[in-house]
Amino acid sequence: MDGTIALLDGGHLAFEDVGDGPAVVFLHPGLWDMRTWDPQIATFTEAGYRVIRYDLRGYGHSSRLGAEPYSHVADLCTLLDQLDVEQAALVGCSMGGAVAIDTAVTAPARVWALVPVAAGLSGFEPTAEEEDWWEDAGAGIQEAVDAGELLRAQDLRLAIWASLGTDDPAGAAIRRIAFDNIHELTMDESGQIELEPPAAHRLHEIDAPTLVLRAEHDPPEMRRIFDLLAAGIAGARARTIEGADHVVNLRQPAAFDAAVLPFLAEVRP
Repeated sequence: MDGTIALLDGGHLAFEDVGDGPAVVFLHPGLWDMRTWDPQIATFTEAGYRVIRYDLRGYGHSSRLGAEPYSHVADLCTLLDQLDVEQAALVGCSMGGAVAIDTAVTAPARVWALVPVAAGLSGFEPTAEEEDWWEDAGAGIQEAVDAGELLRAQDLRLAIWASLGTDDPAGAAIRRIAFDNIHELTMDESGQIELEPPAAHRLHEIDAPTLVLRAEHDPPEMRRIFDLLAAGIAGARARTIEGADHVVNLRQPAAFDAAVLPFLAEVRP
């Protein structure tokens, strides 16, 4: 089933809901939308899961951001409520991983398993070396945005997040979906309600079975977040997906499925 759900503030979320069994919700990374999970739909439904994916607010076919306050966690909980889902496994990449982690902290009863993938982390503080890395890697991006050269800015960002290139089929999909969401470069995210205290200081509160995945070819900051999650969440399992850059499941779908499906099968309710 494809559709949209209405949010209390007048916004909406576009979603897809297919399959039967314990619910698994896929949360996409920033720059992209729910199509990044295309390779997982068949494999996870065939494995006996109800697969739900959606465009986070501001992305894909969901409502755009204005100046109004919003919460990705509240949006996710509203989606679960409207789809009559009491509990779900949350599988989130990058920004989606951060939303999944925040949800596991604030609404633990809704989460039967957690899989942060090359995840962000609210409250994470980069080191001086990591800030220097970003300054070098991101040189020219803001200047391109300020000059209205959004196509060039997006290609510069993809050099970071799709470091293995965009000429192969997986890379081409990563590039296409990113460019379909190019409005994200100038999106006003000032209304986002941040978790307080942030998840970086509350990882010990997470009690859902957790599998943390790292991309082999990811920026240094993302690798350190992986280490923090693996050490900070009690009982967390950790794996590196080799041959993957940031959008792990698109770049290496077979390896991703081989890591996640056995884990979910072991802990499924």
